[in-house]
Amino acid sequence: MAKFRDAKTLQKFASGHASIHNYINQDRHLNRRYIFKQNRSAALAEWRQITA
Repeated sequence: MAKFRDAKTLQKFASGHASIHNYINQDRHLNRRYIFKQNRSAALAEWRQITA
């Protein structure tokens, strides 16, 4: 919390970051490389479409 002046600001950032992280982050150790890369590419493409 050192860089945030207010707990409310930290909470906003943390909740947004958590949803993005959970959406894009895939557990690499649970999947084969090609499946991991396909899932990651699909997630990033969808994220770019959402944010565009």
